[in-house]
Amino acid sequence: MRRSIFTAFVLFCTLGASAQKTAAPAAPKGRNISITLTPIKNAKIYLGSFYGESMALMDSAILDGNSRGVFKGSTKLTGGIYFVVSPQKTMLFQLLMDNKQQFSIVADTALKGREVIMGSPDNDLFKAYSAAMDDKGRRHAQAEQGFVNSKTKEDSAKYRAEFIKTDKEIKDYWNETIKKNPNSLLAFLLTAMRRPETPAIPVVNGKPDSTYPYRYVKQHYWDDVLFNDDRLLRTPFFEPKLNEYMKTMVSPEPDSIIKEVKYFLLSARSGKEIYPYLLTKFTNKYMNPEYMGQDKVFVWLYENFYAKGDTMLLNPASRKAITERAYSLMANQIGLPAAPLDLTDTTGRTASLYNLQAPFTVVAFWDPNCGHCKEEIPRLDSFYRAKWKGYGVAVYSVDIYNNNLPEWKRFIGEKNLSGWVHAYETTEARTAGERAGKINYRQAYDIQKTPTIYLLDKDKRIIAKQLSLEQFDDLIETKRKASAKN
Repeated sequence: MRRSIFTAFVLFCTLGASAQKTAAPAAPKGRNISITLTPIKNAKIYLGSFYGESMALMDSAILDGNSRGVFKGSTKLTGGIYFVVSPQKTMLFQLLMDNKQQFSIVADTALKGREVIMGSPDNDLFKAYSAAMDDKGRRHAQAEQGFVNSKTKEDSAKYRAEFIKTDKEIKDYWNETIKKNPNSLLAFLLTAMRRPETPAIPVVNGKPDSTYPYRYVKQHYWDDVLFNDDRLLRTPFFEPKLNEYMKTMVSPEPDSIIKEVKYFLLSARSGKEIYPYLLTKFTNKYMNPEYMGQDKVFVWLYENFYAKGDTMLLNPASRKAITERAYSLMANQIGLPAAPLDLTDTTGRTASLYNLQAPFTVVAFWDPNCGHCKEEIPRLDSFYRAKWKGYGVAVYSVDIYNNNLPEWKRFIGEKNLSGWVHAYETTEARTAGERAGKINYRQAYDIQKTPTIYLLDKDKRIIAKQLSLEQFDDLIETKRKASAKN
């Protein structure tokens, strides 16, 4: 049975004091939130908030001998879900940070869930909502657990019916709350959390349209969510929802990801906090992506945002690291021609990568003193001898250092790495390239670790990089079979 989308709201539903919505006067400047928190005395407490998938301390207050203090400042905090934190840095209870930020809190650390917040209609509304959701959520969870543990068909049917019933009650209550209080912080939060219901598969011209439910959910996933609203960051559910969307609704192809990332960033551009947060999030994710080829997204981000002025968001060290990484990746994107390699072989002659005539070329950058290379390079040779040599595959092997030539040659001989091109860059060649301002092969091939391995086609265009040897082997087999059919 599909888990209710409302169970994610349990953490959120913990708070205080019921009242009717009232019209709010013009919000004063700054924040002034008084608090009485017994029995803590003469100690510092904190006001924290969610920040994406993390948490952050945003303010502090000193409680006097009567357990009284105040969170005060000349500026307002970004609205969202906040929490009071003990002197020991443990979360005590949550609250909503409204627009006015001129309210008071009375609480006792021994009386969980009985905090009283006065002067904040948003928190009043939340208290009433939480009370209703506690009951409905409890019954919903019991029905779900009963269904999971059912021993008979009768019990299964009974709990399933109860689950569906309570699920509908929750959704109806949720939607009614948004409808009755459209301008409230609670309505904003519920809207941001909401996911569209998956519709039934329709029949079009006598045929079921199995892709319609996916298209519908994707189209309505972000209904009424404004990505330039910084309050989205101050919730525990926005970033997980975004991650879920990118994982389940977006193709892993880099061009599909770029289309979505572009929409998010351009929509968030006027957000003071959320725009740099999202830009940083996508940068970190695709600078070293989970899947081959997705580094194209990072290169796109660099060219369309950082290179156009958004490096001002970075400190000098981060700016330098991102720029260097972008230039390293620009030259070795999937489908591009590989950078030329005209290095010196074991006999002292020039060995050119582009002189190799082969349907596939494996380019391996390694170091004979690298522990992982000592394992992987002989394994690469095993694939070469067992299959690749018979397919006409060429191997261009590069020792990335020139101060270990005796060890390099000895390793080649001991492991009998014959049939390959073995080459390295001389000191003279490297110095000449630097003086001429040429990009060196370490940057052109983004050599961050050893071994670094590429697979090229007959025209020396990059087919794949940074895969396991088994994945390279599978890819060669797939490409050969596809070529044989054409």
